[in-house]
Amino acid sequence: MDHTIQYGIATAGLISILAIYMALRRHSTVRNIPGPASPSWLFGNMLQLYSSPTYGEYEFNWQRIYGPFYRIKGCLGQDRLMISDPVSLQYILNSPHLKFGPTVENAIHFVYGDDSVIGANEGDHKRIRAALTVGFTAAAVRDYIPVFQKAAQTLTAQLDEASGKSTNICPLLSLATLSTISEVVLGYSTKDLGEDFINHNFQASNLRLSPHTAIATNQSAGKIIAEAIGGRLPLWLRRAAIHLPTATFKVIRTAKRLADDIGKQVLREKRAAAAQGIDIRTDLYGQLLDLYCLDKTKNTLTEAEIVAQTAVIMIAGQDTTANTLSFGLVELARAPEFQDELRSEIHSTLRASDGGSVSYDNMPLLNALIKESLRMFPAEAIAERIAVEDVAIPLTGSLTTTTGEHISHVPVRKGQILTLGIASYQRLESRWGDDAQEFKPLSMARRADIQGRGRRSLRESFEFPGWPTDVSRMAFRDTGDANILLRTGG
Repeated sequence: MDHTIQYGIATAGLISILAIYMALRRHSTVRNIPGPASPSWLFGNMLQLYSSPTYGEYEFNWQRIYGPFYRIKGCLGQDRLMISDPVSLQYILNSPHLKFGPTVENAIHFVYGDDSVIGANEGDHKRIRAALTVGFTAAAVRDYIPVFQKAAQTLTAQLDEASGKSTNICPLLSLATLSTISEVVLGYSTKDLGEDFINHNFQASNLRLSPHTAIATNQSAGKIIAEAIGGRLPLWLRRAAIHLPTATFKVIRTAKRLADDIGKQVLREKRAAAAQGIDIRTDLYGQLLDLYCLDKTKNTLTEAEIVAQTAVIMIAGQDTTANTLSFGLVELARAPEFQDELRSEIHSTLRASDGGSVSYDNMPLLNALIKESLRMFPAEAIAERIAVEDVAIPLTGSLTTTTGEHISHVPVRKGQILTLGIASYQRLESRWGDDAQEFKPLSMARRADIQGRGRRSLRESFEFPGWPTDVSRMAFRDTGDANILLRTGG
């Protein structure tokens, strides 16, 4: 990109800062919602929320003081709403009047593309999502079990080789996750993907511009203020940023191109295989292509639409599950007594199977560990939405404003930023019990059996506030990983 374009973008950015300041001065409709004091006009509460040494240090305390719906200050004096109220979250995540915030929306455009299931408009999103469901049913996931088991066995062998040594398990889990996704979605091994794809996919999944990390913790002050300003820039200017000659945008451009190339290559090979009479319905892309060839209707995906899902499935899926697994194993290492009980359950189940298929549904301790890990360590601890129309957000109960008024709905104007406290919701004592802040698989397992007492089922937790792109997340949730757990913690 030549210097003229760069200078043009810089000038437009400076002009936009003034426009942002004027827009922020507009009278706020949420100013009477209680919330923590702001330590800074420039950063508001954002440094506390996103840069605290321990995640949730401020957020969980704010929830304890102000409840599941309160006001915080964003950068430049902007009012934001922090929400973990279950009724409010349900409304927000299903309302057509509340969309992805500008930071996440821009990241989706860059990393996944506007034709992906996440980036598509509402009508296309529903159609694509419905078509993709063929690979995410309970029956489909059961068919993937041999792939999951092979990945677990490979990882187990790697851990056995490192026995007695200190091992960073995170990259091993990340590669195992990618391997699982690649095989069940594309029918490819990691060797088929190639080192270039694997390296760029890993880099893209860890970038702060990646949609699942764009609203993330441990952010620098510079990034926080840059996003606050960038979110107010005109759409065309935000889109132009992808052409900047920086290392970050180069990784994004390359990762997206490689994902598209892999998707096209897979479909070419499957078309050729189908022409020879070979069954191609052994993975998700094979099933989607077969359906399209049989019935070219609006209910199936075109080849271009199938290719467009490659980046979102491969990039979004890799580290989200690996991170949750890592945290779950850390907590397991801290609970030696639970380890012993879990090992006993696993050994007993394996003996009962007598070499046959293992019924993971009949392993309550393993399932309790999995579900508790997903509850305590959701892939998205914080999400962001913006009101595209004036709306009134319902509350579970009532809220008392700073003026003493009791309200059951909070009116918000078009343009209002909403911060969804997914991790806060997962620790909401009114929904999960008095020990909701603690990692207690056994307690959570008992809680799952409680009916009609005002608590949500574990299956209703907000692990991923959106379409479940992560195949291996469901594998971990529905089949467990007994081999890894048997070898974790000595």
